Amino acid sequence: MNKVTKLILSICIFIIVIALSLPTLLHLAGLHPNFESKPINLEGKHALIIATNHSVLNAPGETDGKPTGVFLSELSVPYYDFVKSGIKVEIASINGGDIPIEPMPYFIKTKEDKKLLKDKYAMDKVQNSKSISEIDFTEFDIIFLSGGWGAAYDLGFSDLLGMKISEAYYSSEAIIGGVCHGVLGLIRAKDKDGNLLITGRNMTGVTDKQVQELGITMTPQHPETELRKAGVIFKSNTRFRDMFANLTIVDDEKRFVTGQNQNAGHETAYKMMEIVANQ
Repeated sequence: MNKVTKLILSICIFIIVIALSLPTLLHLAGLHPNFESKPINLEGKHALIIATNHSVLNAPGETDGKPTGVFLSELSVPYYDFVKSGIKVEIASINGGDIPIEPMPYFIKTKEDKKLLKDKYAMDKVQNSKSISEIDFTEFDIIFLSGGWGAAYDLGFSDLLGMKISEAYYSSEAIIGGVCHGVLGLIRAKDKDGNLLITGRNMTGVTDKQVQELGITMTPQHPETELRKAGVIFKSNTRFRDMFANLTIVDDEKRFVTGQNQNAGHETAYKMMEIVANQ
């Protein structure tokens, strides 16, 4: 074996080792952290997960762009956490029908992502989601808003979603929340006096810093910016890159639970379930 062949072989082995190690390295850096919790039995309870219908990462006024949608772990993680606790889960979107899934490399996918993509029953719910117009939000114990870049185009612009969040807040004991861009679905909810329902509450969502670090600033709404506009007391953690940060916030009234980004799926879902269990 000559020196050139040995060099090429060494480079190939190095690339393979890095590729195999990448998911673990990212996990150690803070991506998709482990979350330990005691089992919660919520048989007979119902959860509604709401996600985006928007599938193109386009700038305002444009129609073309990279494919986008829901960041899958922000749907798959709470979905299986709820199911594991005996909760019946419905999946909905703004318009109903297909919920597009953000394309992502293998090293970003969670075990729940891989499971859901092979789960025919769950995927049927994702590809044939119900429209929020068809759903009575007051029938649910948990309302969870999934994020992803697609959510920046529709969740925060839906007056109907805002109205239904308000109705659930006043006419039921539903615990309401979400993670990352999903929290944009809260910004149009209003109180009985017509003021924004979330004003003055402690909340979190994906930070402007994370959006800038990922270089995706063309979306029409950014959670930190919009929550602050709505009068939220915005909380967040930071890291050398905010995609490795993590935070879940329960508001003082214990009606809203929000997670900073894709790392908060487990904790946000479980804190919502803990509140339901103690009602």
